[in-house]
Amino acid sequence: MTESSSSHYQVLQVAVTATEKEIKVAYRRAARTAHPDHGGDAAAFRRVTAAYETLIDPQRRKAYDRSYAAGPVRGNAADDEPHFDAPPAGSRASATVHRPGSTRNTAGDPPVYVPPFTPGTVPLIPPAQASQQVHGMPRKRGIFGAEARIQREMRTVQLLTRQVLPAIPAARLINGLQSPADNSHIDHAVLSGYRLALINSMLLPKGAYAWDGRTLNHGTRTIAPPQLAHLVRAMQDIFPELNVTGWTVVLSPSGNLHEPVIDHHRRPAGALETVQVVNGAGMVRGLKEFLASGPAPNTVNVPVLARLLRGMH
Repeated sequence: MTESSSSHYQVLQVAVTATEKEIKVAYRRAARTAHPDHGGDAAAFRRVTAAYETLIDPQRRKAYDRSYAAGPVRGNAADDEPHFDAPPAGSRASATVHRPGSTRNTAGDPPVYVPPFTPGTVPLIPPAQASQQVHGMPRKRGIFGAEARIQREMRTVQLLTRQVLPAIPAARLINGLQSPADNSHIDHAVLSGYRLALINSMLLPKGAYAWDGRTLNHGTRTIAPPQLAHLVRAMQDIFPELNVTGWTVVLSPSGNLHEPVIDHHRRPAGALETVQVVNGAGMVRGLKEFLASGPAPNTVNVPVLARLLRGMH
């Protein structure tokens, strides 16, 4: 990634949580250094000015944040930094992480922050924020059905925080993301190492349902699950270093995690499964396996986490 693709936050060397005052102070400092009259570079000064004009305007900053704009510059990595080979966009294959002279870590190990927080430098997000496992809560969107949606999302949050996050200390749950593909929303995202799970939920009566990869069938009735496949592809394009999948958890009014029953029809040979439709128990089991089996599952990927936090609605 070239210097010109640095995010506005990196150009001004401020955290994504920076206040208006902090942005103004950072701009004055960066402008003095980059201004051609002080020996700086004209192109660098233009980047500084563009960054300031975007971040100082609340509406422009909000739109910029929701675009999941450019991530951090990656220069020559240190010998102890992880190096990874990105999977193809839309691929379920994991990125391959190489840590010279080290053994594979497990999901239950204490979190390791990449890049590490270095004293004297401005991190993309404060260490205290990066150490939180849960970010944001379901927020009111629209008028019709808002209360039912919030209750459904809260049940999913409780399920994730009680049964998934404790097993994977490095996992970070981000609630309420703006879709990078359209005007819709992503209810939840769980990031752990170099794996990202996008999660939406449904509330359906108990019974037997069949998922064939496209539709959810209940007897003669066809039910349309949340459209996640295009969001998975969009996120995979934005974060090619990650393995991105989608999960739709179907919740029962009774609270029984094994209801409703979801039967999975066999997919055609070679078909790419980018979205899983499961009940509560299936999500807990499958999500743990997906996140824990990835490379460096005890890693908190700080640049990716920062970009996701900027995309919260």
